[in-house]
Amino acid sequence: MNYFADLTWKGWIKDLIDISIVSYIIYKLILLVRGTRAVQLLKGIIVLVATWALSTWFNLYTLKWLMNQMFTFGVVTILIIFQPELRRALEQLGRGSLFSRSSVVERDTSDRINEIIKSINYMAKRKIGALIVFERSTGLSDYIESGIQMESIVSSELLINIFIPNTPLHDGAVIIRGNQIMAAGCYLPLSENPFISKELGTRHRAAIGVTEVCDAISVIVSEETGQVSLAVGGMIVRDIKEESLISKLFEELNPNAKSRERERNKTPFWKRKGGNQHG
Repeated sequence: MNYFADLTWKGWIKDLIDISIVSYIIYKLILLVRGTRAVQLLKGIIVLVATWALSTWFNLYTLKWLMNQMFTFGVVTILIIFQPELRRALEQLGRGSLFSRSSVVERDTSDRINEIIKSINYMAKRKIGALIVFERSTGLSDYIESGIQMESIVSSELLINIFIPNTPLHDGAVIIRGNQIMAAGCYLPLSENPFISKELGTRHRAAIGVTEVCDAISVIVSEETGQVSLAVGGMIVRDIKEESLISKLFEELNPNAKSRERERNKTPFWKRKGGNQHG
């Protein structure tokens, strides 16, 4: 109480500025690790801290001793685990871009979508069948493990080469996480929806099936017609136009654009111009 009693208005302003700066730095650090593996690691650390707090509260001596031993080496462990994120933060700080992550994310998303659209247009014109799945908040590790792991940067040339007919990886799905092609030749669950058009084959049913069990997005190129389709939430838009596909991918894969789009337009995407809804 003496601290607050003796605090002058200048001290209040100084403390307010101090707290605001620290809060802003913490906020930007959260944005830095959002969407990376560090999020899952942070959740694990929170569980350990909660376990330590409970062991202290209930005087569980053995568990508390074990947690204390773990925290003894915690600082070094955190530095090792978060080494990629810490290095990226220092690099961005050196470039002066640490506090402008939103624009960096949008630029990275735009570049990634441009590469994907280039490959889709190439394959659609030549009727090369393709199935590309985008991972979002729900992990697709089980399906990634069913294919050939790649962990390669997204590029139109690589996507085209993967789906060239009669090559080892063309028969299956490509799964993209962030700006990386995680795996190719992946097996996906087939949709059992009886209302799906009989014209749709295994590739389309797999594209719909994976969006039924998680929040992934699938893009399909038909090898019979060259038509491009988009599957989201168990629904499919067939013969979607390029402008609509770009808009939808950018909306779904970029959180900032998605929030703006939701405020601007509440109409379901399958009712917008650019395709007919089936499924």
